[in-house]
Amino acid sequence: MPSLWELLNSFEHTAFRLEVRDRYDEPDEAEPLARYLAGDRDAPAWMGEWLDLVHDATAAGRRFARVRVVTIPLTDYSRFGLWCSEFTTEAGEDIRYLPRDQADADVPRHDYWLFDSRILVRMEFDDNDAFLGTELISDPAEIVQHNYWRDAAWHRAVRRDDFASQQHL
Repeated sequence: MPSLWELLNSFEHTAFRLEVRDRYDEPDEAEPLARYLAGDRDAPAWMGEWLDLVHDATAAGRRFARVRVVTIPLTDYSRFGLWCSEFTTEAGEDIRYLPRDQADADVPRHDYWLFDSRILVRMEFDDNDAFLGTELISDPAEIVQHNYWRDAAWHRAVRRDDFASQQHL
């Protein structure tokens, strides 16, 4: 199986991510999150590699899209993610937000990446929100189901800038 990073660099048309957790225990984000909560709003240099990847892919005509299912009121982590998404949308990623109470049975309770509507990678996390790894799913019926979930979430979700305005952020 190619690594997630390899898939992010090699998809042909679209890379879609569904995020359903209110928090992610990502070691690289601990210090930037603490600075954000302390009021620091300097451009996030730690995101440089990701921003370059998104910018280069979108400049080449490939599309990054993401739906974040969030609890309202937003957690500290979700507010931080909303702030970070300002920079990723500037780089070319299309990020949308879906309040959890509007994410009914048409949205799964797990995170995943879907590349070119045919390569499905399920994201695994532990009970403390730490990333455990990925699982490549090859079952065609499951891939079709995740395409449906992508479309349903996208249909209900609100563009990042509109959502930030609604949240007064």
